Amino acid sequence: MAKTAETKTAAAKAAVAKAARGTRTVAETEKIRVALTERRDELKAEHDQTLVEIAELQQHRLTDSAGDDQADTGTKTFEREQEITLANNILERVNQVERALERLDEGGYGWCEKCGNAIPVERLAAFPSATLCVTCKQLEERR
Repeated sequence: MAKTAETKTAAAKAAVAKAARGTRTVAETEKIRVALTERRDELKAEHDQTLVEIAELQQHRLTDSAGDDQADTGTKTFEREQEITLANNILERVNQVERALERLDEGGYGWCEKCGNAIPVERLAAFPSATLCVTCKQLEERR
């Protein structure tokens, strides 16, 4: 029963927040879109460059493996896994920015996906692809 009340309260908050949306001007929206697009393009370029570097390093590793012992092989494998992880992290950031652009088009940018409250401007300035307000993000990180 308490869960039903919480669900209704959350739905009501989301409805109020949804009604309050649209307070952003077209110029502000376009400024955000340009900033997000530039960030996405930077991240894509960084990802592409990282993939090129990984390929070059892998080629070098393949030609320079004569005389390697098990420790050398393990070290090279570990380094490659770290490089791939870094590339995947960059790709995840690209996906986050693309999601922020989608939310901007849908009118949901700047609003918490969980509770429907506005995400503070300071948070969006620090992390433009944020989808959760500070409170919801803190709750998520505690889990």
